[in-house]
Amino acid sequence: MSKYNPLWEFVQKEGKSQMKLSFDEIREILGMDIDHSFLNCKKELAEFGYQVGKISMKEKTVTFKKIDSV
Repeated sequence: MSKYNPLWEFVQKEGKSQMKLSFDEIREILGMDIDHSFLNCKKELAEFGYQVGKISMKEKTVTFKKIDSV
């Protein structure tokens, strides 16, 4: 189980086609800040039907997008 599972579960539960979360909102969900390992773990999100879109260091946000079913 990944340390990011609470975030993946939150994104899946929201069920939106796209959502943007600030680093602060992510910290509240996880109880910790995201770090460099987020880049390696973001592929885990596909198991929850989503993918990580844009990570903006300037805006301090992460965009999540629902994976289209074929």
